Amino acid sequence: MSPVTSEKTDGRRSAAAVRRRLREKEILDATRALFDARGVRDAQIEDIARSVGINRAIIYRHFSGKEELFALTLVGYLDELESRLAAADDTSASPTARLRGITGAFIDYGIEFPAFVDCAQTLMRRPGPELLEEVSEGAVYRLGRGIASCLAHVAEVLQAGVDEGTFHTPDVHLLANALYAMGLGGMQLARVGMLVKEAAPGVPTVAPLSPEQLREHMVATSIAMAVGPPA
Repeated sequence: MSPVTSEKTDGRRSAAAVRRRLREKEILDATRALFDARGVRDAQIEDIARSVGINRAIIYRHFSGKEELFALTLVGYLDELESRLAAADDTSASPTARLRGITGAFIDYGIEFPAFVDCAQTLMRRPGPELLEEVSEGAVYRLGRGIASCLAHVAEVLQAGVDEGTFHTPDVHLLANALYAMGLGGMQLARVGMLVKEAAPGVPTVAPLSPEQLREHMVATSIAMAVGPPA
């Protein structure tokens, strides 16, 4: 192959790669828009394809399946969340104040974008090995990087508290993951907007729960878990 032919071939491949990335972005943007407008459960592949102006079969040329599409849409949410956590973390403050700030930012983001919570929980309900079979290695890497970037802020604050003697967790990374999962569950409770309790023994009743109440509780719980039990 002559140098000129090789350059033309490389140029066509580069142009095709650019078109592929642009198409993938269109599909992910459309998925995100439908998630935010309708929720995760009501977003169908046909609706996503229609909003992009393509046949649904084209989506499966770019993504291995619905799980991969969800995973990469979640990456977009996680990138935004990471920016929120970074902005909320005042590194000059005490570890307790820093944990309060980033936990509050996490809860605020989930309440603002309930589809983020649904998308994250949908993927977390799948056993790890099963999810790995249905999502490509590249997508798993991008998803893992998105989650890890968010959790790194939490782990850093927890470690600062351990070093200072304020927090007493033996594994900051395990606690960071636990706080992430707990936060997702708490934000789902905020969406329900109700607490179930006993009005009398054996007599159930419900009470309203506001997002502000949930936020305050989750922040306090995060700090309590980081501080640990009394010595």
